[in-house]
Amino acid sequence: MRRWWLAALFALVLLFGAAGAEAAEVLQVRSGTLLQVGDHNRTYTVELACVAIPEGGNPAATEWLRAALPRRTKVNLRPVGNDGGTLVARVQRLGSADAAIGSDLGSGLIAAGLASPKPSC
Repeated sequence: MRRWWLAALFALVLLFGAAGAEAAEVLQVRSGTLLQVGDHNRTYTVELACVAIPEGGNPAATEWLRAALPRRTKVNLRPVGNDGGTLVARVQRLGSADAAIGSDLGSGLIAAGLASPKPSC
């Protein structure tokens, strides 16, 4: 039954992302790869896809994400899977003039030298 709920959540995120009805908003940056985002009355924990933070680099990556994503920043989620109930997605900041941040926050972390791409992506 839990898998059904995760599949339904994944389908809703895909539906809302494709339709462009309402963007999700950043509620909190939890770490260098984890965000808490909200969509109306729901909240999701989202892990940035395809990004590996080196050991000891989490504080700097977290501060970079907090600067790039202030609270209530609108983002587009492009899901790639889930990991133990956490949505794994490429996250794009909407309305960003910075090309590195606008395309994908994971790519922005890599460009800033705070992360490396995962080999599986």
